[in-house]
Amino acid sequence: MKTQPELIRGLGLIGASSVVAGTIIGTGIFLVPSTMAQAVDSVGLVFLVWVVGGLLSLAGALSYAELGAALPEAGGEYIYLRRAYGPLWGFLYGWEQFVIGKTGSIATIATGFAVFLGYFFGGLNQKMLLVPLGGASWSLTGAQIVSLAAIIGLTIINYLGILVGGAVQVIFTFLKLAAILGLVVLGFAVGQGDWSNFSPFFAAPKGAGTLSAFGVALVAALWAYDGWNNLSMVGGEVRDPERNIPRALIFGVLLVGGVYMLANAVYFYVLPLAAVKVSQRVAQDAARSFLGAWGGAAITIGALISSFATLNASILSGARVPYAMARDRLFFRHMADVHPVHRSPAKALLLQCVFSCGLILIFGQSPDAFSRLFTYTIFGLWIFYGMTTTAVFVLRRKEPDLPRPYRTLGYPWVPGIFVVVAAMFCVNTAISKPEDTGLGLLFLLLGLPFYWVWSRKGGPAQS
Repeated sequence: MKTQPELIRGLGLIGASSVVAGTIIGTGIFLVPSTMAQAVDSVGLVFLVWVVGGLLSLAGALSYAELGAALPEAGGEYIYLRRAYGPLWGFLYGWEQFVIGKTGSIATIATGFAVFLGYFFGGLNQKMLLVPLGGASWSLTGAQIVSLAAIIGLTIINYLGILVGGAVQVIFTFLKLAAILGLVVLGFAVGQGDWSNFSPFFAAPKGAGTLSAFGVALVAALWAYDGWNNLSMVGGEVRDPERNIPRALIFGVLLVGGVYMLANAVYFYVLPLAAVKVSQRVAQDAARSFLGAWGGAAITIGALISSFATLNASILSGARVPYAMARDRLFFRHMADVHPVHRSPAKALLLQCVFSCGLILIFGQSPDAFSRLFTYTIFGLWIFYGMTTTAVFVLRRKEPDLPRPYRTLGYPWVPGIFVVVAAMFCVNTAISKPEDTGLGLLFLLLGLPFYWVWSRKGGPAQS
């Protein structure tokens, strides 16, 4: 009987770390400092929010590190939830990720890439392709064409295997970090900044209470830190995973936290707090203050590189979830096929590409629709973050003899704190956005008939 080809472990420590850092650093660091400054109205509190957000992300990463080292397989949270709570919870996570969560993220990042490219090429929002359909017509804008090309191009790159996709990720993550650090160095070297912008360092927020304002700013920071979990999805392709998965998770989050702190330091050095609060594009405004007209172009190039690296990491990691589900016979069987030459989950990558491009075609002329889609999945996303972290506790009880090359630092407090924060986030979302929460839960429940069909056809493979 012919042996099916398997994925190869082609990601080393640098490649794995680039997946972590490259996924986290998107456009958030270029935009959210103004949102945070508006909320807390204090330079010191902005930095404190970044520290707390980084520590919470690190707590999640430390917890995932234990799971990733013990279960270094493709699929990430799907694998951990299936092992701890059974196949249904693993399936529901994968259902949300594939149909909307990850594919929607890919479509949104690609749309953002096209928006940044429009800085240099005007008119991308104009209709460039018009197809008559009876009495109506269907059109494509230049921005949609760029978005589709980016998704298809990077899917082809990752179709060629983890070695190619990983190399692209390392290169563009390095360029992304170099662009941000270049901004920092230039800002301190030639910017006509003023250290008095940091004084007073701490001040109580005006209007809303300090705790409430801090919470608003923390949500923005956690969004900028989001993506640290993506390495777990490619756990089956990391070399020496027992050592490299924990190291890459911890190093990646710490690296991003340090870069974020440096970027904010230069923002506040060249711009006063009042200017940061009203800025819609704080990184561009900061760069313009010491680079003039070139500042906007420089930051836009950095944002293009950043979004390109994030898009590649999302495409690379996202396809591993449906691949893992298909191996357990909880998804289309052929999605478990591995390319015999490139050793990539080729069919899962192609299906992910089709879904993501479909979202571009449907919603691409109304980018706000993407943010609306995400509000439906935020509640479920944080439920799964919390459940995955509680899997650390569950598996220690259920499988005490499971080899654990890495054990969560600060257990049980570190994973416990993250679970509490995830629960608070879910409760706050349910209270503040009950309609979106309800629709998000409904969307999860829509996966149940599909689970019933696939589980009856074969059921999950035995672990």
